[in-house]
Amino acid sequence: MKEQQELVHTGRLLPLMEAFYTIQGEGIFSGQSAYFIRLGGCDVGCVWCDVKASWEAGHWPLVSVEKIVEEAAAYPSRLVVITGGEPLMYDLSLLTSLLKEKGFHINIETSGVYPLSGSLDWICFSPKKFKAPDRGIYEQADEMKVIVFHKSDFAFALKHAALVNEKCRLLLQPEWSRAAEMTPLIIDFVKENPAWRVSLQTHKYMEIP
Repeated sequence: MKEQQELVHTGRLLPLMEAFYTIQGEGIFSGQSAYFIRLGGCDVGCVWCDVKASWEAGHWPLVSVEKIVEEAAAYPSRLVVITGGEPLMYDLSLLTSLLKEKGFHINIETSGVYPLSGSLDWICFSPKKFKAPDRGIYEQADEMKVIVFHKSDFAFALKHAALVNEKCRLLLQPEWSRAAEMTPLIIDFVKENPAWRVSLQTHKYMEIP
């Protein structure tokens, strides 16, 4: 068990909730084919999280990064999205190094509460009210996606937008269960604040797994 824990600590084994080939449904890369690697484990605790099953890392099998990369490379797309859970709970250096050897462009979706690790091409930062981000994420984020569940989330979005680098893309996305109510408010906000874009979970509208 101790040896296994060390392998997880060094990123040679990772708790893999699921891995699948699909279409990226949200954010800047929406509409592109991508291979998703969803790691188990998260301590942020978003009340509206749509993958709460990912929170407990111990529920998911530990898989070698070599096997994860081998299965990703079997598909034609060379866009990979590492998500969770919170993927930065783990050292992603070895996983991303092996993905790079196979020619992948590596995106990560993170709440930013842990320091960055690994070789990442695109960092989608999605700050949450439930746990403060690591300060280093603001300079590195390529895209900041704020989930709008309540009207107060607009002020929250502006607060974090003031901290990110000037090249970071700014997106507002309605929480799925509140989309009917929040989408019109997001549209009005973006019309008044043109630095922002609307992001939709198009995979849910299109029923893409």
